[in-house]
Amino acid sequence: MTFQHPGLIVVALSYIFGGFSLLIFAVFLWMGNLNLLDFGWSESAALTFNAGLSLAFFLQHSIMVRQSFKQRLSKLFPDAYHGAVYSIASGIFLFMVIIFWQATALLWEAQGLTRLLMRLFFILPIAGFFWGVKSLVFFDPFGIQAVFERERHTKHRRAKFVVKGPYRWVRHPLYFFLLIMIWSCPDMSADRLLFNIMWSAWIVIGASLEERDLAREFGSAYRDYQKNVPMLIPFKWHPKVK
Repeated sequence: MTFQHPGLIVVALSYIFGGFSLLIFAVFLWMGNLNLLDFGWSESAALTFNAGLSLAFFLQHSIMVRQSFKQRLSKLFPDAYHGAVYSIASGIFLFMVIIFWQATALLWEAQGLTRLLMRLFFILPIAGFFWGVKSLVFFDPFGIQAVFERERHTKHRRAKFVVKGPYRWVRHPLYFFLLIMIWSCPDMSADRLLFNIMWSAWIVIGASLEERDLAREFGSAYRDYQKNVPMLIPFKWHPKVK
């Protein structure tokens, strides 16, 4: 197929910023702060700055999903580009968090078997991510499908509501696996503790807001799913799934 230049550029940038930022983010979760820049600030100043970086990332996500922002964005880009532009912006803000994050003093460090187990708890969710993605009927994290459809002049395919794989035990398994990865770092510094708390809270809030959109899109089928399957923590051994 042939692409017009804007479509090709948007897709390429979405893959680069969206994909590569997630890869570096996984390294950040594994290693902790990468110490790319050190401003030499006091611990309180560093923690305040890190909190600001996190809030900037959260606000970018919150603002860009609002309909009013999408209407303004439509003046600059075709509607089909919205998902990819969102992916690009998210990648840029995530890079900013990782590059500018400031290190602080170590609070405690796991050793021996405890450290080994925590590392194992980080690796297992990676397999869970692949399981969760494979269970989805439609998965487009970089927002490029709409760009392809626009270039091909094809209709947008509406997602179907299907419950498979880990979605039978928890409504947001990818968030659940991410929470495990966030908290399985064996080296706990003050800045990492701040990161864990803020980003865990953001995941819970984001999942709750996402539920509203899903309930509007899929109606009673999703509301029944909400009643029978936990949102983030799979505490039911045999949830009732239709």
